[in-house]
Amino acid sequence: MNSTVAIDPSITMKELLVQFPGAQRALFRKYHIGGCSSCGFSPEETLAGVCARNENLNVDEVVEHIVTSHEADQAMQIEPRELSDRIASGDEIYLLDVRTREEHDAAKLPGSRLFTQELMQEILANGSRTNLFVIYDHQGARSMDAAAYFQGHGFENVKSLRGGIDAWSAEVDPKLPRYHLE
Repeated sequence: MNSTVAIDPSITMKELLVQFPGAQRALFRKYHIGGCSSCGFSPEETLAGVCARNENLNVDEVVEHIVTSHEADQAMQIEPRELSDRIASGDEIYLLDVRTREEHDAAKLPGSRLFTQELMQEILANGSRTNLFVIYDHQGARSMDAAAYFQGHGFENVKSLRGGIDAWSAEVDPKLPRYHLE
């Protein structure tokens, strides 16, 4: 296990998800925990409790998987400033917006395309597997799922914009409108 990160088994799932936002995705991917109502957990349940009621999973193994998945998530993200610099330098970058049409129409990164099922089929059939492919959403959560999906389909240089368009607005382009979802 990564010795620089320790997760106390008595941590609540709510606290765990604050510290490791991708933990639920990691738990579902390997153990089928937390992805639907039949395998869900309550925010106040402890990690040890979740492991105990799911076939008595080894807590240390689960912690190691969460940490390893967190590190993989970090590696799959691109910082807003780095993306801005790469756009400015003329790098070939494919930008995919996985928000709603209304959000895309209200504020978008220049040159981005709105995700649709038709576009997904086009990308899977004809998209470059090696060029930089950056996916973004409002704050960076859904885009991580989409980036993992495309990575699983052979895209070697797919990234999720850390913090989404909200971080872009705050850190790169303050003229781009910010908004809050209700």
